Amino acid sequence: MNWENDPPEWIPAQGCALSKTGAWFDAVRVAGAEGERAAALLAACCEGEPGPVVGELIGARALYFLLPAGAARAFDWPRGARAHGAHAEDAVTFVGVPALRGDTWPLFWFARPTRKRPFVEARLLHVALGATLTEVNAHAPS
Repeated sequence: MNWENDPPEWIPAQGCALSKTGAWFDAVRVAGAEGERAAALLAACCEGEPGPVVGELIGARALYFLLPAGAARAFDWPRGARAHGAHAEDAVTFVGVPALRGDTWPLFWFARPTRKRPFVEARLLHVALGATLTEVNAHAPS
């Protein structure tokens, strides 16, 4: 069940809106295929409902995993994952959030928030990213 009829106030009614991280949520950004692999692993651990993951259709085609506000600072994220939030790597960061329906280009919901999972669980994401980014980092030049 999603929140089509009664979305949280941080989700815009139409189009896309920028939201300051650390206020409603923290975000962890992972570019390209690594983000998709982590999202698929996370979804498999969460009965297909990993929590909100926003994707971008341009540039690095990154995924933004939306965590509860303040949750990003509890972990050392692996290389390839960048945390954004009030006490994460950045002092001030804004993340684009798409509406639940209508034209939201260039953003889309890779996974929508649900009442059961209004945010991605930071600990599970950390494990999923550790599993997917370890091999990538092992082959990357230092």
